[in-house]
Amino acid sequence: VQLQAFGGGLVQAGGSLRLSCIVSGHTLNIARMAWFRQAPGKEREFVASFTWSGGSTNYTDSVKGRFTISRNNAKNTLLLQMNSLKPEETAVYYCASRRYGSPNYDDWGQGTLVTVSS
Repeated sequence: VQLQAFGGGLVQAGGSLRLSCIVSGHTLNIARMAWFRQAPGKEREFVASFTWSGGSTNYTDSVKGRFTISRNNAKNTLLLQMNSLKPEETAVYYCASRRYGSPNYDDWGQGTLVTVSS
């Protein structure tokens, strides 16, 4: 599976961005997809996940009600709509996929930088 994330940029606090992750390769093997982020000097953290076949979503508490993870079926693309962004959410955002039967996220995109100015 190959993942290509894009859509990051500079936004003011309170603003919105939508990240996209193009998914290609053996997509039938994908059970779940997720977004993670890594802020400068910090460890990578989970943001949201989505059952690739649709339906089940999961969010870290700090983004609930502001972020929405979804899939554009026609374009085989994972999306992350981010609203009411905060400066502390400045980070490189990564998409990742997990295969059926795998306990870990196996494939990762290259990351896209989101900078939220105060």
